[in-house]
Amino acid sequence: MAQEKYVAYVGTYTHENSLGIHVYDVDVKEGCLKERSVTPINNPSYLKVSADGEILYSIADEGVAAFRIGPDGDLEKINQAWIGGMRGCYVETDKKRRYLFVGGYHDGRVTMMKLNKDGSIKGIADGIFHQGLGISSVEKRLEPKVTCVDLTPEEKFLCAVDYGLEQIKIYEVDYAKGRLNIVDVVRFPYESAPRIIRFSSDGRFAYVMCEQSNEIYVYAYSVANGEPVFDKIQTISVMGDEDYAMAASSMIAFSGDEAYLYVSIDALNAVSCLKRDPKSGLLSWEFVTHISGDYPKTLHVLPGDGYFAVLNHDSDEIRTFVIDHEKKCCLMKNRPIGIDQPNCIQIHRLG
Repeated sequence: MAQEKYVAYVGTYTHENSLGIHVYDVDVKEGCLKERSVTPINNPSYLKVSADGEILYSIADEGVAAFRIGPDGDLEKINQAWIGGMRGCYVETDKKRRYLFVGGYHDGRVTMMKLNKDGSIKGIADGIFHQGLGISSVEKRLEPKVTCVDLTPEEKFLCAVDYGLEQIKIYEVDYAKGRLNIVDVVRFPYESAPRIIRFSSDGRFAYVMCEQSNEIYVYAYSVANGEPVFDKIQTISVMGDEDYAMAASSMIAFSGDEAYLYVSIDALNAVSCLKRDPKSGLLSWEFVTHISGDYPKTLHVLPGDGYFAVLNHDSDEIRTFVIDHEKKCCLMKNRPIGIDQPNCIQIHRLG
């Protein structure tokens, strides 16, 4: 049987030397990434491969852009479109590739974009600005900052994680009319700063990473009488034995088998590993690996679960680490890969 082939798409800030999306061939046995091409685009701060593997969607200064994925993984730009507000920071699409959903950090906007059958972006279907909370005092007012938009497993609802308001707004998606309708709000403690939500592949659990409190909130998820139900079952620190006041969690990633959850931690410059019980959904802390770089903004577990790749934004590099759960540690095996201000990574299986 032929070995499966993978490519990694890495988005970068393009203020200085980088041109856009870097494309790497991925050797999953050795944990190596080898650059094959670069596709120009302005500040691709988040990327999303469509469920059918045909299209890559990217945030851009001008809005959002669509790229056709070639047989070798290289990208061909299809088109781009304005999102009706300031530049976005997160992009999501449904499995049938009907709509694109964009989260806006700078203006607290959630945007729903209509897609054409060929994957190109048709234009804005709906847009909602979140409103600030509290009095106008700088110290007490909470300003909206949407950091993640993620569809629930059955894709009936959209979760808009608002880092500024410290809540997740839940919208019902009207695919026929192209509208978002608010149905619920999940609230978090003051100064916890929820940033990212991820669902288990079986659809039973949701995991919310909070940047400032360095915690994971675990929810049992279901749909009852047509309504979303988030039942909190656990709150767990990602720091374990570490104690550093300036630490800030930046991203979470499941292993392929979802037996482990990894968290990159800024300032501590480390990656934390938590073990996951698939039956209960609960997490237990395992270990922390220091990654010898600055600001691990995001990470991704490579196919096969033998390595993870961490993108160190401020030290301009990608590092890969071999994972050893028996010894509860991770070790850097390959030389760092130089790349200017990496922000995000998507790994795609060719064919």
